Amino acid sequence: MPRPMAIHALSRDDLLVLVDNFVDAFNRNDLDAVMQQFVEDALYVTYDGKEHRGKARIRAAFEPQFRGEFGKVSFITEDRLLDEEAGKAMVRWTCRHELEGGQAALPGLAEVRNLVVRGVYGRVFAWQGLDVLHFEGGKVREKRTYSQAHVPLGRGAR
Repeated sequence: MPRPMAIHALSRDDLLVLVDNFVDAFNRNDLDAVMQQFVEDALYVTYDGKEHRGKARIRAAFEPQFRGEFGKVSFITEDRLLDEEAGKAMVRWTCRHELEGGQAALPGLAEVRNLVVRGVYGRVFAWQGLDVLHFEGGKVREKRTYSQAHVPLGRGAR
């Protein structure tokens, strides 16, 4: 069975740059830069199967992370598989969280959740997953996230 071709075939180097720029925008905590990487009617499927179609819904799904509700989040790229012919990439990563102490006098739900997580896992914890990215015209058409575990890796992870 023939494999579908990307609308605009990308070189391996071009695909690598697109993937690295996408991950870098997340690590800079730059939601606008992340959103510039998506086509208008893109699809984002979260690790738990929730689908978000279109830039407005994708942005809304990412906003809590970029507001810092899960602490300082960074993605350490562990591995990349590139299929330039199909315009697809798989990025395996470790997601690292650094939680700050609850500083508000009356913490909101996010702060309470972070205090509980800190009590169980410590200030720094991580979990592993991967993204399957489909590119079209140099932008992300589809992002599917898969998680290896629902329980973080624990204290002092990476």
